[in-house]
Amino acid sequence: MVQEKVKIKSFTDLYAWQEGHKLVLMIYKISKNFPREEMFGLVSQMRRAAVSITSNIAEGFSRATVRDKCQFYSMSHGSLTEIQNQLVIARDLGYLSKEEFDKVASQTITVHKLITGLKKIKNT
Repeated sequence: MVQEKVKIKSFTDLYAWQEGHKLVLMIYKISKNFPREEMFGLVSQMRRAAVSITSNIAEGFSRATVRDKCQFYSMSHGSLTEIQNQLVIARDLGYLSKEEFDKVASQTITVHKLITGLKKIKNT
């Protein structure tokens, strides 16, 4: 089977960014239902960390050197790990159902794998 190469012209063409964007939207949706007193606490933290994931992928994509790219992709990984921690906190506080937690946690694993792949590719 011959696989066609897809030309990546923009950070939005990266699967890691696309799946990260889905995660951002999921975080915004679930955090809307958190208690009002969390608006400037956990909600704000989660939303900033989620946006940071895709922002760092985008910035890494625009960098010229592999070292610079990897630095931004690593920062994206860090923000993703923050989200994973914050999801556990939200679940344990009863802000998320098991179903919501499982769905979002699964998406974080997908994004983690894709960012790991970006760090291994030398020409993104």
